[in-house]
Amino acid sequence: MPEPTLELADIFRQHGPAYRKAHSLPLHQHRLMQAIETCRTPALGGVVEWCDHCQYTHTRYRSCRNRHCPKCQGAAREKWLEQRRAELLPTEYFHVVFTLPEPIAAIAFFNKEAVYGLLFRATAETLLTIARDPKRLGVETGFFAVLHTWGQNLHFHPHLHCVVPGGGLSPDHNRWIGGRRRFFLPVRVLSNLFRRLFLEGLAEAHAAGKLQFFGDLEPLRDPPAFARYLAPWKNTDWVVYAKAPFGGPQQVLEYLGRYTHRVAISNRRLLALEDGQVSFQWKDYRDGNRSKVMTVSAEEFIRRFLQHALPPGFQRIRYYGFLANCHRAKSWISAASCWQRSAPCCFRSRPMAAIFWRRSPPATSGCAHNAGLAS
Repeated sequence: MPEPTLELADIFRQHGPAYRKAHSLPLHQHRLMQAIETCRTPALGGVVEWCDHCQYTHTRYRSCRNRHCPKCQGAAREKWLEQRRAELLPTEYFHVVFTLPEPIAAIAFFNKEAVYGLLFRATAETLLTIARDPKRLGVETGFFAVLHTWGQNLHFHPHLHCVVPGGGLSPDHNRWIGGRRRFFLPVRVLSNLFRRLFLEGLAEAHAAGKLQFFGDLEPLRDPPAFARYLAPWKNTDWVVYAKAPFGGPQQVLEYLGRYTHRVAISNRRLLALEDGQVSFQWKDYRDGNRSKVMTVSAEEFIRRFLQHALPPGFQRIRYYGFLANCHRAKSWISAASCWQRSAPCCFRSRPMAAIFWRRSPPATSGCAHNAGLAS
């Protein structure tokens, strides 16, 4: 696939200075723009490589490694996938998405850290609680969740992508209990519990003074007004989507590679920058997934991109259940052992390492040598 001719960095370099002058931005957004503008340029230095046979010289400039940069996610994604490869059980996995309604997302826009954190907590408690219910699966599950805050048109659309195994540990952690094939948990049950937990957490955050309101939402600082604003959404269906199970662990990894380290827009979707207008490709899911072209001003494009900047230090990938970081080693070994005891004989006869690990190809030697650093 050919390299894109237009990059996000080009838009930032041409129109970023004027945007920063016209708008008061928080420090982390200033740093984000600067990182993307200088990524893989002489400003960050680099490494000179040459071949001592043909004297060919090539300079590789350093990457900014900012998590919002579309050019810096490849290596981070591969490293993360390699770590996850050792944790995937050879069982079915489901993709479950939890989405905030638009009026609730409006509150999140001015309270990103508080509401994003609440979204993670409500989602995790929903999945863990319903999975533990003896009427459902009655298991201790383990999963991870990835936060996305954008739609294809770059509008603000916070939602969580969760990858959950189709089963889990028995309450005594001695057996692996598998769920029904091609069915995870009732979506309506998940939706109702998620809605209740999230709205309760949002009301508690408001009572504790942890929420801020500006513009049209400023009247919501008043508790009665806030309660009236939330009331209609207590009886409305919230979107929880569960996709059919993947074919296996390798398919899970390939699928995850498209989600875990994705940024709001890739360089390949950028089509043109002309006369202060940015054109980009987007997919309209409401119109049969048709591919369309949207053109907006450079100022509006930058505004849309920056609204997806995460708060400094915020973790957008989190782990729960037997994959939680605090006890992952012990709990995952227990889950793997239980699964192996209940696995089909074709798996049981193979060592765990053969099931969970895939060897990387050996490194090949090239004729390029690192010579030094570019100033």
